[in-house]
Amino acid sequence: MNKLFSPGNLITIGGASLSLIGLTAYFTNATNLSVPTFFYGVPIFLIGLSLKTTEVPPAKRVVPASKFSDLREAAPPELGKLINDVTRWRYGQSCQLESSLRVLKLWDIDNPPQLIEIEELKKEEKYGIRMRFEMQGVPLERWTEQKERLGRFFAKDLQAEFFCPSPGEIDLTLFPKDQ
Repeated sequence: MNKLFSPGNLITIGGASLSLIGLTAYFTNATNLSVPTFFYGVPIFLIGLSLKTTEVPPAKRVVPASKFSDLREAAPPELGKLINDVTRWRYGQSCQLESSLRVLKLWDIDNPPQLIEIEELKKEEKYGIRMRFEMQGVPLERWTEQKERLGRFFAKDLQAEFFCPSPGEIDLTLFPKDQ
């Protein structure tokens, strides 16, 4: 998703535009236009700025949504909800999945892990997902301690696997357990 078109940016630009139109109308003695545009524009502009200060961008979706639509229908519905949740703009949080990471004890208040991207995968006709995190202040040992819990946290009967593609990053892969 393009960062330029975030809700915070759109509201800020709309409020700034209305305020500018109102000021221009005031100085050109068009009072019928200046009063409503200025008095509505300034609060909208301030609301947009406040949204921008608490904005968390969506995780990058590596695979288009249409690619695994047939497998997604047979998968646990929690995985689809998880993907929808992390691929939208969030406000008032430090990172994507903040509450989940807190519950899983994978949280560092000063330097929380950041979800960078999410990918839908297919392995042996099984549907799963991969989430790439920047570990930040949470060491790899804490992630490995929670491996079993991570598998069952997001949906029932999932198995968590880890891979470190580069220093400071961790890939969490969730697939159904082999029965």
